[in-house]
Amino acid sequence: MEMGDKAVGLVLTMTSLSIFTYYTFWVIILPFVDDDHFVHKYFLPQEYAIFIPVFAGVVLLSFLSIFVGLVMLKSKKKKKTA
Repeated sequence: MEMGDKAVGLVLTMTSLSIFTYYTFWVIILPFVDDDHFVHKYFLPQEYAIFIPVFAGVVLLSFLSIFVGLVMLKSKKKKKTA
């Protein structure tokens, strides 16, 4: 199973690197490129550069809070039965 773990790790690393490169180019370099340049058609409008990470953070914190709450409820039930 070691090769499977390495393959998954490689895929996750390459995906993270690709997203980081795309976002960095979009947020840092693209504002300095002319608006009529062809490269602008490959990127979303700049407003989404803030909206997408904020939305992802809210979703992540929501799921994390739900998970912690469920774990706390289950551990409370185990203490009552024990």
